[in-house]
Amino acid sequence: MTFRDLINKALFIEILKGLALTLKVFLTKPVTIKYPHEKRPVSSGFRGRHAMVRDPQTGKELCVACMKCAMVCPSQCIYIKYTGAEGEPRELTKYEIEAYRCIYCGYCVEVCPMNAIVLTEHYEYASYKRQDNYFDKERLLKNWDEHIKSLKATSYSNKFWKPLGIDIGRLPANKRQAEVELKGLSKDDLSQNIKEA
Repeated sequence: MTFRDLINKALFIEILKGLALTLKVFLTKPVTIKYPHEKRPVSSGFRGRHAMVRDPQTGKELCVACMKCAMVCPSQCIYIKYTGAEGEPRELTKYEIEAYRCIYCGYCVEVCPMNAIVLTEHYEYASYKRQDNYFDKERLLKNWDEHIKSLKATSYSNKFWKPLGIDIGRLPANKRQAEVELKGLSKDDLSQNIKEA
């Protein structure tokens, strides 16, 4: 043991350094927020609760049952059934997402050529019942309606609808546009479309 180590131990230098750090942290502004009362703004493209995009003009879902989302899903949590023979337009009869199995990778959103599925910025949907987070087609459309009511814009665009690094000319038309127009529709028009669907 050197003379310097002996002085450090005698004068409690290490303890004083620790106390100085504690005092410094104690006097700084806290980084935490008081969650239920204060909410942190969510960044665009946050992967939250699932929703199926409703066409504002027809009130029906945009999904054409191409099955790409179910095929690309790594956790296999998307279940789709449709009617229609080979070569005819398909009609979606069942679209379900098991949110507890989902890993929120966003592949379904990226691969959808119609921009029919979205992971909204809504994150407060915890529940005590498993059935509440098993989303069928009606529940997914209801999630979309709740999501667009919370928007203050006239259009909605998700950054995962137009994946980075891909030539825009190779994307389908809906991906090139990559936004749902809500222009010219009031809240009453949207609620009327919801009732008719």
